[in-house]
Amino acid sequence: MADENKPMKYARYAVGEIVLVVIGILIALQINNWNEDRKENIIENKILIEILNGLREDLLDIRSNMNAHREGLKACEYYHDVFTHEQVHADSINYYYEYLTKGYISIQNKSGYESLKSRGLELVKDDSLRNDIIKLYEQDYPFIMKLEEQDPEGNFYDNYYKEINNQISPNLIFNKDGEIESIQLPLHVTETEQKKILSYLWKIKNDRMIILNIYEKVLKNLLRLQSNIERIQTKG
Repeated sequence: MADENKPMKYARYAVGEIVLVVIGILIALQINNWNEDRKENIIENKILIEILNGLREDLLDIRSNMNAHREGLKACEYYHDVFTHEQVHADSINYYYEYLTKGYISIQNKSGYESLKSRGLELVKDDSLRNDIIKLYEQDYPFIMKLEEQDPEGNFYDNYYKEINNQISPNLIFNKDGEIESIQLPLHVTETEQKKILSYLWKIKNDRMIILNIYEKVLKNLLRLQSNIERIQTKG
């Protein structure tokens, strides 16, 4: 007599095999997803390190430019005293002569950010961190580059150097090597010429202060981003 329970046994075995196959597929998919997530995390970490290294270099450039603009402000004060016949150190003329109308460029290390864009900005999973990265590279950096290199008002050399130089060059004292050594004071300028130069000095000072204020904001954003990336690296 045939075993009437065999079909049921075979059915249970078949169901069991299917369940095992499904479980195996699910485990394989989970492992695959885990591997993909791990790969993405590794890539994200490498790009964040690249961005972090770039930020450290950018920090040096920004602080260097800020210090130079501050020296430009001191130069405005020095030349204000020169043209208003206040007492100054005549042998400091060379130092401040260099800084008065000097302009600067903004050197920005964007390789890390470009790598991130090529991979997709969503690679950075932290929304706040991703937004800070985008703001710095898409808003802050272009703004300071425009201020330093494209804004006509910030072109101090072309705008003011020639006329200021015309007033002081007759009184400059040079050494045997042709370097500016000192200046013969007081300057003999008319009231009209004096007011013109003082208005230039005011304009240079005002524009440098605006640039410094912008730099301060960008510096704050950069330092916050740097700190957040370092915090993530420490946790990792």
